[in-house]
Amino acid sequence: MKILTWQARNNKKVTLVKLSKMTGISKSTLNNIENEKVSPTIAELEAIAKALNMKITDLFDSDYK
Repeated sequence: MKILTWQARNNKKVTLVKLSKMTGISKSTLNNIENEKVSPTIAELEAIAKALNMKITDLFDSDYK
């Protein structure tokens, strides 16, 4: 399962800096999530989804969503 924060962010035309300000999550953490270096917490996923006006499940690429 891949987390699609980059695609979701790009589709909404939101930069990492702007998403960081909207979520309170550091730019480096967001970058690490997008590059699959770390797994986001549920709280981080919720903040990202809320900032991008999406459902958390929309952030995932999975056959089971």
